[in-house]
Amino acid sequence: MPASVLQPLVPEPLEVQEFDGTSWVGVVPFRMQGVMRRPLPDLPYFSAFPELNLRLYVEHDGKPGVWFLSLDAANVVAVWAARRFFHLPYFHSRITMDGLPERVDYVCKRLSIKGVDFEARYEPSSAPYESQPGSLEHWLTERYCLYAQSPRGRIFRAEVHHEPWPLQRAEAEISKNELLEPHGLSLDGPPQLLHFSRHIDVVVWPLVTVT
Repeated sequence: MPASVLQPLVPEPLEVQEFDGTSWVGVVPFRMQGVMRRPLPDLPYFSAFPELNLRLYVEHDGKPGVWFLSLDAANVVAVWAARRFFHLPYFHSRITMDGLPERVDYVCKRLSIKGVDFEARYEPSSAPYESQPGSLEHWLTERYCLYAQSPRGRIFRAEVHHEPWPLQRAEAEISKNELLEPHGLSLDGPPQLLHFSRHIDVVVWPLVTVT
């Protein structure tokens, strides 16, 4: 999508980035595991749950990161904590993931707002590889911070660490995608780019004030 269409969805002073003249909207369904503030141990139910996020690609002072339009999670405690401590737009949803670890049937139904659902079936279609610097794949995946906005309008940044994504090309059948509608966006046709990743470890640092 053109950056000019997406920029109104992002607060100042963040800027929507472009790659080769256009920006992108990312839809990322996955399963969280091992979620906990270290050095505390993982806890059943609280530390593992499916999630779905809708994200844009932004920067501030030359530092690229991610801006989340929405995040759905099947754990009401995680939703509360992420909203309270990370100022992220999480929503409690009913999410099922069947067919792991190969072909995944993914269904997400947002509980707080009716008519914001996502349903897809997807699977990898190549061997794992790392994206190359300068490529669109690298631009989309190798981002090491997220931005958030508090209810009072302050902008925060959280540093993120992970190894390069072990990507695989993917195939998908998306039967329902209503995630963009609450933001006044619409897409025609199938996804332009699909990737699958089997596993990646991520560490997120506490928020720091940007503005």
